[in-house]
Amino acid sequence: MPHSPPHSIVITGDIVGSTNLPPDRLSAGFEALEDAATRVAGWMRAESHFTRHRGDGWQLCLPDRLAPLRIALTLRAALRATDRRLKTRMALAVGAVQLPASGNLNDATGPAFVASGRLLDSLQGAALADARGGPHGAAAELAHHISDGWTQAQARSVLPMLAPVKPTQEDVAQSLGVTRQAVRQALVAAGYPAISSALDMLETP
Repeated sequence: MPHSPPHSIVITGDIVGSTNLPPDRLSAGFEALEDAATRVAGWMRAESHFTRHRGDGWQLCLPDRLAPLRIALTLRAALRATDRRLKTRMALAVGAVQLPASGNLNDATGPAFVASGRLLDSLQGAALADARGGPHGAAAELAHHISDGWTQAQARSVLPMLAPVKPTQEDVAQSLGVTRQAVRQALVAAGYPAISSALDMLETP
């Protein structure tokens, strides 16, 4: 039987230029997105619902406990860290959902899925947008502009730092096998300080 959790975050996306990608690179992209979804679910101590659909498309549904933009940027960082040439469109929405018992989002319904799907259909290129518009839409537009220029090294440094409880830069450096100075430089060049402050403000009640 389907169930109706409280308001949820739905992100609908697809891989840009997928028809020109070899199968192994496309598979690596989806694996990176799914791993990122699992990472975010771990932050929330929640179940992750990630489903691939329509060949190059995907959907993610998580509880509305973090800023959707934090989740989207985590997905982008994970994808960029895997392969800088991989890009995905992302349409964010928040609202009521009905999830099937199977967890397969291809069978899910609800206003959040409708809003996210319709928004994706209107996007061009590797865009990132929020169906709520207003300040949320503005924040998504600016975050897209900043994150679209991330290098692979920058994305690898940013990815762990997007956690609500952030590791130290020393911990990130050790996990990546680089110096703390290299991590700091990558974070500054990636615009991370401003992004982190913006995300914290979005999540402040």
